[in-house]
Amino acid sequence: MAAELKRRGLASNVGQVAESLALSFFNGTPGRPNLQPAPTGTQNVDVLSRRGDRYSIKGVLDGRKTGTVYPDRDDRDKQLFEYLLMVRIDPEWQLICIHEFDWKTFCEVRSWDTRMNALCVGLAAKTLARATTFVPPTRPDAIGTSQDPDQVPPAGLRSET
Repeated sequence: MAAELKRRGLASNVGQVAESLALSFFNGTPGRPNLQPAPTGTQNVDVLSRRGDRYSIKGVLDGRKTGTVYPDRDDRDKQLFEYLLMVRIDPEWQLICIHEFDWKTFCEVRSWDTRMNALCVGLAAKTLARATTFVPPTRPDAIGTSQDPDQVPPAGLRSET
């Protein structure tokens, strides 16, 4: 099945779907920067804006935190990207919302994942409240649809479309 998905150019994991949804949302939303894929193998950077801003994209389907961000081996405080996009996906793999953290905010809310020996961001409401949240116009129901209270964005989040 994986070979057929690859042959057809279709995403086969949450990360690929998240990248595709983020690109589509940002490139189709007035006022948002146009994004393009970063070169393959670029560490911690998935897409680039025309202005040169680096974006790391982390998809969340049913987890309680993002995937990992590996710090620089020589300088743990080195800035790795300008923005982290946490792309939340529903069980049908449709976009719920995108939480955008700038580098400064990312540094304030990040956690250390001891098992992976890397950084991550949890989905606590207090953490998500620090992000700029974008809700697609097709998902007015997105806020508060999760059954997990730790994954429900705080009330008052707005769409930036």
